[in-house]
Amino acid sequence: MTIINKSIITFLILSFFVLSNCGIWKPVDVKDSPTNALERARKNVNEGRGISVKGLINGRKGETSYQFSTSNPMWRATLETLDFIPFSTVDYSGGLIITDWYSNNVDKNEDIKITVRFLSNEIQSNSLKIIVHKRNCKNNNNCVTEKVTRSKIEEELTRSIMKTAVILEKKIKTKK
Repeated sequence: MTIINKSIITFLILSFFVLSNCGIWKPVDVKDSPTNALERARKNVNEGRGISVKGLINGRKGETSYQFSTSNPMWRATLETLDFIPFSTVDYSGGLIITDWYSNNVDKNEDIKITVRFLSNEIQSNSLKIIVHKRNCKNNNNCVTEKVTRSKIEEELTRSIMKTAVILEKKIKTKK
């Protein structure tokens, strides 16, 4: 045998002993695992390895609770407040809404674009970050875009979203 063959055989034998003692392989006894699928599912749920409707409704301690966009008043309030502008990006999982460029026909050379970032689901003014961009175009090829800091639009949007979110939250609480 050559040195390469001996080293390969030695490597395989050592790998077998190292991997067999890692604890990856756990023998399963039939008496510990139910053969019926429903019983196995119940056992998994009881051990916390599965999902149950009761667990989703009540919420388990230490586990993720999912909140869908239809039950999030901040999200719904923002969509209702900005419903007059077409959206270019709406990402609930990322907490981001970006509108398309919008002009109110008063000044045809000026457009705005609004970005709303959700920092939390709580109904507070610091739970939102609203960014307004303004674009001035003298002609189709000559446009200047700038971020508007502390704009009146931003303040009015924040106020309107908060008011709508509070109303939606009250409606949710009265239904419960």
